[in-house]
Amino acid sequence: MTALPKEATIGVLGAGAMGSGIAQVAAAAGHQVMVTDVEAEALEKASVRLGKVLIKLVEKARMTAEEAEQLSQRITWAPGAAGEFAIFRHCDMVIEAVAEDLGVKKTAFRGLEDVVGDDCVLATNTSSLSVTAIGGACKRSGRVVGLHFFNPPPLLPLVEVVPGLTTSPNTLAIARETVESWGKTAVTAADTPGFIVNRIARPFYGEALRIFEEGIADKPSIDWAMKEAGFKMGPFELMDMIGNDINLAVTTAIFEAFHYDPRYKPSVTQQRLVSANRLGWKTGLGHYEYRDEAVLPPPTRDPAVGKVVLDRILAMLINEAVDALFWRIASRDDIELAMSKGVNYPRGLLKWGDEIGLPIVLLRLSTLQEEYGEDRYRPSPLLRRMVRDGTRFYP
Repeated sequence: MTALPKEATIGVLGAGAMGSGIAQVAAAAGHQVMVTDVEAEALEKASVRLGKVLIKLVEKARMTAEEAEQLSQRITWAPGAAGEFAIFRHCDMVIEAVAEDLGVKKTAFRGLEDVVGDDCVLATNTSSLSVTAIGGACKRSGRVVGLHFFNPPPLLPLVEVVPGLTTSPNTLAIARETVESWGKTAVTAADTPGFIVNRIARPFYGEALRIFEEGIADKPSIDWAMKEAGFKMGPFELMDMIGNDINLAVTTAIFEAFHYDPRYKPSVTQQRLVSANRLGWKTGLGHYEYRDEAVLPPPTRDPAVGKVVLDRILAMLINEAVDALFWRIASRDDIELAMSKGVNYPRGLLKWGDEIGLPIVLLRLSTLQEEYGEDRYRPSPLLRRMVRDGTRFYP
């Protein structure tokens, strides 16, 4: 067992929603947690936010008042100037959760390495940047690993554990077993753009936008069709919740990292929304309006249109999952876990493909590719191979 013991001290760099959430998770597991941020106001807000969360947990009988007080006391909130990381000197693991900017993260890791002990694990919570590139800023890059939590960390169970090119096997084992000891579901992902979830999930948003732009269905009807299939939220509702700026930034980063592969091409519709500051919930306007108790427009609820929407988006999602397996981004079971636990899909996409029938999925993609003449719809080589050989993902 290589998980860090409860006596280990965890550092968190960054007190935003992700950093403070990770701090709560680590403290709930019994660790002393040191949190710092260059903005004292961010630390104050995080501390107040955690206090409110703990009050609600006590009110709901999820923990006692004594347990809430003990958890709160295990977290130290300490402001620090940029590049000052002395607070982490005695930490056994430091998790970075600062801006999603490679230059900022590399600078942070250089500073961290100068302060922490030789055995301290340095983890990045990046959702789309290269763990290898971040680790490249360190002299001892073998200690660097990706730990991609999902927002909000205390509620969502999945953590993508991402070894960089030089991450040591011991570092990987410590990282994975530690987050599992925190009650999280850990999956191991290759250090490729978007890892598992953000890569495979792109068509949920991108193809929905494409269907809307073509006039096949309006936004409420697309959302309705996907929710009827078991998805908790429709693509447009979810984009508004995530933030259209964040969703576009992730899509753009993956598009560029994959050398402008048309499968990940950003949408003009979303780019215009971001330009107009229609970012979703946080601005009160996005794909929908949320101000002044606005009511979401009703869908058409046309079964024929709903089937077209679902068939098309689902074929793209399944193809991405198959391709992730083809390129060894993760194992079959970790891909299924990631999509069901990370973004709460109603079932694993590979198993869903088996249920629909892989020849049917291939036919839908091939038909779209022939109709549009776009590489966007190219079927994965693994999907073609399995249809040819008559095999399935699950017996």
